[in-house]
Amino acid sequence: MRKNFYFIIISFSLVSCYTYQAKKQVDTTADNKQESKKRQTLVNNTAVKAENLKAESQNMKLQPVSAPVSIQEKLASNKNVKIEVDGKSYKVIVDRWESDSLVVHPVHNSKKVLKFHKNQINAEKIAEKRFSQPIADIITVVAYAGIGVAIWALVK
Repeated sequence: MRKNFYFIIISFSLVSCYTYQAKKQVDTTADNKQESKKRQTLVNNTAVKAENLKAESQNMKLQPVSAPVSIQEKLASNKNVKIEVDGKSYKVIVDRWESDSLVVHPVHNSKKVLKFHKNQINAEKIAEKRFSQPIADIITVVAYAGIGVAIWALVK
């Protein structure tokens, strides 16, 4: 029983609430399709509403489309990220950009310096280190359950 208890405590001490997550791009095309369907139903109802919708759609066409974020903006200084370079994954902290080269150091080795050209970095696989609320909630519930079981075992 004690061996299992110690094993559980050690395994939970190794769990982190921080995970590497890639930023998700907002899909505006799906939103625009839904809005256009709503507009079509309104156009069929009245002619006055149709004129207003045409004016709104012209205004929406004039709005600039957001440009994709470049690698240099994603990898700003002092960010803790996980990148993939030439098929190999690295967990690094970004130091600076030197023209087209990224200068970084590994997370647990600040003395070692790595340089990567921006064309070597896979932009789709850039993941930033973030706090994960669901994992923190799971750890909290398991800790409370463990405390409850320990108190129950002591009382019994």
